[in-house]
Amino acid sequence: MRKRADGRRWTPPLRRRPDGPDWAAQGPTWRQARPALIADALKRASTRPSGNWFVVGASRDLPVGGRPYGRTVGGVEVVLWRSAAGELRGGPGACPHLGAPLRDSRVVCGTLVCHWHGLALDGTPFAGWSPYPVHDDGVLVWVRLDAVGGEEPSEHPLVPARPAADGAVDAVFTAVGRCEPQDVVANRLDPWHGSWFHPYSFVDLTVVREPQGEADDAFVVDVSFRVAGRLVVPVRAEFTAPGPRTVLMRITEGEGATSVVETHATPLTGEGDAHPRTAVVEAVVAASDRRGFALARAAAPVLRPLMRRTAGRLWRDDLAYAERRWALRSTGRFPG
Repeated sequence: MRKRADGRRWTPPLRRRPDGPDWAAQGPTWRQARPALIADALKRASTRPSGNWFVVGASRDLPVGGRPYGRTVGGVEVVLWRSAAGELRGGPGACPHLGAPLRDSRVVCGTLVCHWHGLALDGTPFAGWSPYPVHDDGVLVWVRLDAVGGEEPSEHPLVPARPAADGAVDAVFTAVGRCEPQDVVANRLDPWHGSWFHPYSFVDLTVVREPQGEADDAFVVDVSFRVAGRLVVPVRAEFTAPGPRTVLMRITEGEGATSVVETHATPLTGEGDAHPRTAVVEAVVAASDRRGFALARAAAPVLRPLMRRTAGRLWRDDLAYAERRWALRSTGRFPG
């Protein structure tokens, strides 16, 4: 193996997986995936404060001069846009005059102008319209809804530590499922399903450490990401739930160490709705200390659709998991 400029030995990013058991012959994981263990991890996550902050979408989807961005969060219509200087603005999504949907209006020189009668909003209180606290962390945009969250509000959301923006490539994927946020979080707190439910992406998955409680609340997983055929990328990853609607996966060893996948579950419907809907907003922030990664950053506009497509394939299945969990819970048939 060649040595790198920093003295460390160069290793190829891809490994050739030796012959191993096929899907049906791999070791079953149902005994390790104990319902009580997953339920305890979910319960601990649900008690952590959120400050009433909810992820709305990708920062990149709100360019300066672009159209307003609308979303319903917890049954509350929200609209966001940017000022002429690029500052994030947000508030109720209904015009205070006659209720026009402000997401369909226009932004003119940083001012949101209602398309029904021309009422103009610059982001400050006006005509009965009052702004919501909003936050742009550079990857995601957040809104604080105190009436929906019902907690002690915080000035800013708890944003997980990420690789430095100038050395990473990020992409944000969004999907909507018929379930509640807890069902999405529970899916992510069950790493044992990975190589069974997603054999096209994960192989040789082993949970090497389970949560021990509040002081040590991480699932530590050894897994190989399947690239093509028998070519894989083996890593060690850590799953934690820093908030009631967020699960963080961080690669701690192997290719792309420090890279993170943030999964945020944002309720679209109000609490207790008979037909709940939840948005999964997943941010992938990939980093690498390999010299060639600079090319990946330069090719980010091309890579982002591929990253979103990969996330979409996983969430096609994982939303089915979350929706099934909700369907069983809502009818009293959930086995956990």
